[in-house]
Amino acid sequence: MREKGIFVLAAGGTGGHLFPAQALAEELARRGYAIHLMTDERVRDYGKSFPAAATHIVPSATPSLSKPWLLPGRALRLYGGYRTASGILKSLRPGAVVGFGGYPSFPPIMAAARLGIPSLVHDQNAVMGRANRVLARWADAVASSFPELQGLPPGARGKLTVTGNPVRDIVLEQRAAPYPGFDRFNLLVVGGSQGAQFFGAFMPRVFAAMSPAERAGIRLTQQVRPENMAAVSKAYQDMGLDCELSSFFMDMPRRIAGAHLLVCRSGASTIAELGVIGRPAIMVPLPHSLDNDQLRNAESFAAAGAGWVHPQAGLEPAGFAQFLTSLRSQPRRLQQAAAAALTHGKPDAAQRLASLAEQIAGKQQS
Repeated sequence: MREKGIFVLAAGGTGGHLFPAQALAEELARRGYAIHLMTDERVRDYGKSFPAAATHIVPSATPSLSKPWLLPGRALRLYGGYRTASGILKSLRPGAVVGFGGYPSFPPIMAAARLGIPSLVHDQNAVMGRANRVLARWADAVASSFPELQGLPPGARGKLTVTGNPVRDIVLEQRAAPYPGFDRFNLLVVGGSQGAQFFGAFMPRVFAAMSPAERAGIRLTQQVRPENMAAVSKAYQDMGLDCELSSFFMDMPRRIAGAHLLVCRSGASTIAELGVIGRPAIMVPLPHSLDNDQLRNAESFAAAGAGWVHPQAGLEPAGFAQFLTSLRSQPRRLQQAAAAALTHGKPDAAQRLASLAEQIAGKQQS
């Protein structure tokens, strides 16, 4: 099939930014477009399956007002990224540039604005990121994952479209998966690197606070950091807990579909995937995150009836064990929360965002 044109996607190199960018890339590729990705060096860890014709590493930096002596060097690096992005965009002449947040998206969106190339920014969280707050003033459109987007500049409100947070094809394959039967209780504990560190220390204490009868029938799947694996594995082995531990699960959407309940952080991609697959969660937002974005994400999901928010500062093993045991004894409550999760999810988010990208690209051609 002949390519219809080019879109450039710009994103920070973490999963939270790259996963929705990948979902959009998959949809735009289906529509016949070539995709180029602009990102940073972290793409080597998260971008192995990204469907891009080419990946361009663009210099970037995060300004830090708390360390003003670093600002000149970081500003210079951002300017270098802007010049690099400008050269690439002049060569590619894409129909539009779509940014997904993080400061690696800053140079491409600013370069697009200077070159007259249409652009839009997508924010995954319920609280707009710092980079996107600035870029929203320059972009032609703003897309949001949540109906309420905090931090949107007043001058950008007329640009806003609620699309939802795109999820990858591997997640859509598990869309609205049937809720498991209760011959055993499948508990999935995940949380990225920092979440895995915390849960690796906390969850063994939670299970230790349960009686053997309360632990019986639980099938635990947990993400554990490599340096903690031996200690966590021994703790569960001593309890006789049925578990599978790994530092990374390649088939996470399938494991979410197989779970009755998750214990997790509340990053935007996690919330989006739970909503598409339809699974309830006890969410422990990352503490001290910038602007409390994970807390706001979790509150939105919980408000739909799909989960429960437990701030990390107030967690206590015995109380958490009691809450888990109580939920496990209420299958109807869990099934209702799973159904509520589906009402929060937007499985067509990638299609909505692709149509918005085509729309702003079309304005340039008309």
